[in-house]
Amino acid sequence: MKKFMKQLGIEFKRIFSNGVLLAIFFGAPLLYGLLFGYVYQQAKVVDLPIVIVDQDNSPLTDKIIEGFEDNEVLLVKDVRATSGNLLAEMPREQYAAVITFPSNFEADILQKRYPEVRVDLNMVNILNANTASTNIQSVLMTLNAGMEIEGLQKQGLHPNQALNSFESFKVNYNKLYNSAGNYVTFMLPGLLATIMQQIIFLAMALVFARDFEDGYFGKLAQEHKWATYHLFLKSVPFLLMLPVMWYLVSLFIPYFKIDAFIYNGPMLVLTALLTLASMFIGMLFSIAIPSQLKATELLMVISTPAFVLSGFTWPSLAIPDTITNVAQYIPLTQYLSGFRKVGFYGGDMASIQPEIHMLSMIIVVTLLAMLALLQFKIFSARKKQNKILSQPQN
Repeated sequence: MKKFMKQLGIEFKRIFSNGVLLAIFFGAPLLYGLLFGYVYQQAKVVDLPIVIVDQDNSPLTDKIIEGFEDNEVLLVKDVRATSGNLLAEMPREQYAAVITFPSNFEADILQKRYPEVRVDLNMVNILNANTASTNIQSVLMTLNAGMEIEGLQKQGLHPNQALNSFESFKVNYNKLYNSAGNYVTFMLPGLLATIMQQIIFLAMALVFARDFEDGYFGKLAQEHKWATYHLFLKSVPFLLMLPVMWYLVSLFIPYFKIDAFIYNGPMLVLTALLTLASMFIGMLFSIAIPSQLKATELLMVISTPAFVLSGFTWPSLAIPDTITNVAQYIPLTQYLSGFRKVGFYGGDMASIQPEIHMLSMIIVVTLLAMLALLQFKIFSARKKQNKILSQPQN
C-alpha cells in the first residue's frame, strides 16, 4: 500500500503538470456550461423579422398588421405596397417570412370570395421558419375567426350563438414536461453530458499514451506486472476528481432554472456508468495507440457526432437504422436516453434498465479488451527491460 500511495502521488503530479489536460478537464465543462447556458437563456425565439406587402391598404389589413405587431415572437420590420427586390435584401436582412395581402383583399372578404394570403417562409433556418409559421398562423386564424363571428352577428345571431356556430368543437392543449417551451431546458442538459463525455475521453486518452511517449511506462511495468494494478493506479485520480466535476456541472441545472430531477438514485447510477464507460473507452484508445495526438484525434471521431446521433434533438426514428445501431454503442446515447426518462419523466430504476444494461456491456467489453492489451504491453516492456539488463556490460 505504501508503494501504491507513492506511485499515486506521482500520477497526480504528472496530471497536474500537464497544462493541456488541466485546461480540458477543469476549464472546458465550466466554461462551455456557462457559455451554452447563456446562449439559450432567453428560452425562446423572439423578434423574428418579417415583411408585410400590403397591396390592399385597407382598414382590415391595418387591423391584421396590428395583430402581427402585438405578437412578441414576430417583429414587423417593414410594411410596403410592393415586394420590391426582396431577393437582394435577404442576405442582409434575413427576413423569417414575407406576408402578402393581395389587392381588393377586404372587398373580396366582404363579398365571400375567400382571397388568399400568401406567406413566403425563409427555410434556411428551420427552427426560425417553424416558429414564424406557427405564430403567423396563430395571428391570422385568430383574426379570421373574429371576422367570421362578427359576420354571423351582423346576420342577427346572438354573440354566443355566433360563437357556437363557428366553433363545432373546442381544442384544449395541455403542455407537459417543459410546458413553457423553454429552449435552455431542452438543450442544455444534453450539451452538458456531451461536454463531460468529451473531456473524459480526452483526459483518459493522455493517461497511457503519455507514458509510452516519455518512457515512463517501462518504469511502471517494472514496478508491478499485473494490468489490474496499473488500471487501478491510473483510474483513482480521475475517480476522485470526476465526481467533483459532475457536481459542479450539475449546478448549472438549478442555476439556469431547468426543471429536471437530477439528484436521485437512478441519475447517480446513470452518471456513474457513463463515467466508467467513457473512462474505459478513452483508456483503451490510450493503450492501443501510444501517441497522445493520434489517440485524441481518433476519440474525437467518436465524440464529435455523438450528440447528433444520440437522438436527443433529432429523433432516432428519423435516422437510418444502420447509424442508429452504431450510435447505441456510444455511452452518451444511452445516458441521454436515460436522462430524459429520469430527469423529465420522473422515471425509476426499472424505467432505465435497457440503458443500464447497454452501458454495463460497454464497460465490461472495454475493460476486458483493455486489460488484455495492457497485460500484453506490460509483459513486452518487462521482457525488453530484462533483455537489456541481461546483456553484458562493456
